[in-house]
Formats: sequence, structure tokens, C-alpha cells
Amino acid sequence: MTGLTLTAAAILATALALPAGAQTVVATGLYLPPMNAAAGRKLFASKGCVVCHSINGVGGTDAPKLDASTMKSPMDPFDFAAKMWHGAPAMIAMQQSELGAQIQFTGDELADIIAFAHDPAEQKKFSEADIPPNIKKHMMEGK
Repeated sequence: MTGLTLTAAAILATALALPAGAQTVVATGLYLPPMNAAAGRKLFASKGCVVCHSINGVGGTDAPKLDASTMKSPMDPFDFAAKMWHGAPAMIAMQQSELGAQIQFTGDELADIIAFAHDPAEQKKFSEADIPPNIKKHMMEGK
């Protein structure tokens, strides 16, 4: 693969087409983890992203909505992560205020959440029923 240039869109399209658990080697020593939108839906709620962000009108209003219909398509997952990094100080402060601690993600979890943020079909399934009681509690405290 030396000398091969892959666009982020091509990498993302390849990753989303892979069977669950598969990974794509995109360069020597670099791979793109699988991206599972269904797992991302669960993580979006259980990690607490939903406390500040909303999808389908479900969730908080302290941060931008993450409806797939408003996302650039195709989305570069690295661009999405860079936007998170740019807003990191404010996000960390809000997480500590709203949840009592900073949210921790693995690379695979972040890949899944990014996949969910860009999958309109999976987002249609998202509802308040996805939000665990401990996260709902945090959401109610802010009201």
C-alpha cells in the first residue's frame, strides 16, 4: 500500500461496508476500526452524549444537534473528531458539570458514535427508551 492515497470518504465508505468486527488496513501500521452505528446508538445514550446533544429531538440542548440530516455527506470521521477536539475544553467542562466526570472513549467507541451520528436509518430508531436511568437522572437534574 505504500504510495497509495485514499480519501477519507473512501476509507469511511469501506469501513461502513465491512461486516461487524472487521477492520481495514489503510496504510502500513494504520487501520480504520469497524464503525457500527447500532453500537454507536447505545453508546451515545450510555456514555452521556445525549445529556448535551440531541438526535431526533431527543436529548439536551446545551450542544449542537447531531442529526444525520444536518451532517455533511460523506463525512470525514477525522474531521468529526477534529471538531470534537476543537470544542474539547468546553465539552470537558460540561461533562464534569453535568455528569460529574469527563467521558472516556476508546477509539472503537468513538468510531461507533461517529457512525451513528451519520446514519439516518439508525437515528430513526433512537428514542428516550435508549437512555439508561442513570443518564436520564442527569438530564432531569439540569431542568
